[in-house]
Amino acid sequence: MEAGRGVHLISFLSERLKRISPPSAKEATLLEKPQAEQLVLIYDSERCTGCRYCEIVCAYKNFGTLNPEKSHVHVFIDDRKFAREATNCLHCEDPVCAAACPVDAITKDEATGWVKVNPMKCTGCRSCTYACPIAAAWFDEEHRIATKCNFCDGDPHCAKYCSPQAIRVGTRAEALEFARGRYLRR
Repeated sequence: MEAGRGVHLISFLSERLKRISPPSAKEATLLEKPQAEQLVLIYDSERCTGCRYCEIVCAYKNFGTLNPEKSHVHVFIDDRKFAREATNCLHCEDPVCAAACPVDAITKDEATGWVKVNPMKCTGCRSCTYACPIAAAWFDEEHRIATKCNFCDGDPHCAKYCSPQAIRVGTRAEALEFARGRYLRR
């Protein structure tokens, strides 16, 4: 990853999350209980050492290679500010990548909340890669299809092998609470 892109991404994500206001009592009930209990990945930049092991295990699990460019999670390191930020699919409640797909190759499992790409349907048009606001979906040149985090079918290796627990599995409700506490406290 380019250093400049990582610095820009860290700034972009910080500014976006600062704009999130705490929910009113009415808004808090909008996140239905089943959705609130769905599992997602939670990234804690303060625990991240920048080792990028999450990228390596993701690439190995999904592509059988130790190439971090094939990973579904990317760690951006700003050495000047000693800041780290990671991007991974948030498995959005209303995924724009799925809405952008002209052939319905991206679907959301309503029970788990996981947003997945069907490689047999994907035509490689890249609409999802352009639509995703955090660039979690990416185009695999080798296979000529879009790809993204598949939550390792319930056993996300990035979280499983992250020794400082910078990436962990939690519920949507925990992730929302964590993001508000981390990015709105400044």
